[in-house]
Amino acid sequence: MAEEVLLVERRGEVEVATLNRPDALNALDPVLTAALSGYFEGLKARPDVRVVLLRGAGRAFCAGLDIKAERSESDETPVLRTLATQTAIGNIYRAMRACPQPIIALGHGAACGGGFSLLLASDVRIAAPSLRMNAAYIKVGLGGCDMASSYFLPRLVGASLAAELILTGRFIDAERALARGLVSRIVAEDALFDAGMELANEMLLTAPWGLRLSKQALNLALDAPSLEAAMAVEDRQQVILAATEDHREAMAAFLEKRPPNYAGR
Repeated sequence: MAEEVLLVERRGEVEVATLNRPDALNALDPVLTAALSGYFEGLKARPDVRVVLLRGAGRAFCAGLDIKAERSESDETPVLRTLATQTAIGNIYRAMRACPQPIIALGHGAACGGGFSLLLASDVRIAAPSLRMNAAYIKVGLGGCDMASSYFLPRLVGASLAAELILTGRFIDAERALARGLVSRIVAEDALFDAGMELANEMLLTAPWGLRLSKQALNLALDAPSLEAAMAVEDRQQVILAATEDHREAMAAFLEKRPPNYAGR
């Protein structure tokens, strides 16, 4: 079942991961949750995959938690069952940030609650005009801060807009998201995949380890306590990469005015 709810297609060094529960607006049930978590966890050991495109099948990206889905009974108390669900879904976003491959999310239609966080945890977001996102949790009597929204949103859009979205559950559309830097581009829905592949192919022109360590450095800089801490990570990255064969190849290719031929070493 996991293979059916998450379709993974290989395009050279790019993988296209498609949430495939269109009849349920790709809502997160236990099977899709486990599939997403396992997929992103597994990417750590797959240097052959350099970039991931993440998208949803049908008319929505992801409607968030599937509240109609059956969940296995256990002897745990309701509190512990809820905690298990929280942890299982939260592990998706942890794995997305920890995997070394850049994730390009292609957003269209509704992206609510946990589906919104799938976009937030991605590295680049490209939107169709139909994209509408919200931190839906407060609308169902819960706290507005959930699934890393309190972490990602202030860092991506600033404290004021983050508070507006989290404290009301109101939607943000593609145009406002673009104006606030939450998405990189808006393209027609039928051009969304091509736009994602175009960006992915541009990333593939870089050295494999340079791309991986750049994502790592960006993540660490988000939480860096000071300028000196962020620059120390940058220095570490550059010292490591300066010793690679790919750096020497890139320098030679530049001087010889030809494309580099990277070997991932």
